[in-house]
Amino acid sequence: MESLSAFYPVLAAVAGYLLGSLSFAVIVSRVMGLSDPRTFGSKNPGATNVLRSGSKLAAIITLLLDAAKGWLPVALVNGYGAPYGLAEGTMAMVGLAAFLGHVYPVFFKFAGGKGVATALGVLIGLSGWLGLATAGVWLLMAVVFRYSSLASLTAAVLAPVIYVLGDGGLWIKSNSIALSMTVMALFLLYRHSENINRLIKGTESKLGKKAGPQVPHAAHHGHGHHGHANAHPHKPDAKHDTSHDAKHAQPHGKHHP
Repeated sequence: MESLSAFYPVLAAVAGYLLGSLSFAVIVSRVMGLSDPRTFGSKNPGATNVLRSGSKLAAIITLLLDAAKGWLPVALVNGYGAPYGLAEGTMAMVGLAAFLGHVYPVFFKFAGGKGVATALGVLIGLSGWLGLATAGVWLLMAVVFRYSSLASLTAAVLAPVIYVLGDGGLWIKSNSIALSMTVMALFLLYRHSENINRLIKGTESKLGKKAGPQVPHAAHHGHGHHGHANAHPHKPDAKHDTSHDAKHAQPHGKHHP
């Protein structure tokens, strides 16, 4: 029995990864008859891109489910893992596994989202106060700057800092949890590399901007060009010239039979 208990952390991590692999952005969009979020906007299967479809309800449901799949495995280990020898190290492991499942989901060909909501769920599972503080950072940045990516990047960087600074107060710091949070933060920075480039260039989409079809510029330009070319055709007025000549030639025939 003791030898079997050594596999419990591994089994818990595998379960956390499989749960994290459920891409709720795609699932919710299919159920609600919306376009696949991987085909428009940022093409990221996450709540922010679902919002670009125009359905706030779908985006909220996606956000809650993505956060829940990060929270649930951590909360289960925290609440029921002690009799099986599952402690803070396993909490850190299952939280990271759920996050990686969202980013690289086995059920969706390992093409997943960026993991912001799932990471937040993991933090809430570790400590409600930690999750609340991190969510507060995200909300403040989102309200002020209207960029979801900038808010996510700021929250990702500050979450491990908040955790370390809060040691001895609202929670007792665990090195394994601190390491897990740092790894998630690094992955979030990596997954937002394109967003970082767009933020620098000033081309990043703001919150609430709905994705729409684009009108091909070349076709529009070509249509206008042909229309302009046909607007002023150059044709000689042969009929007018002939009648003019006939008018002047006819009187001479009458006066001189």
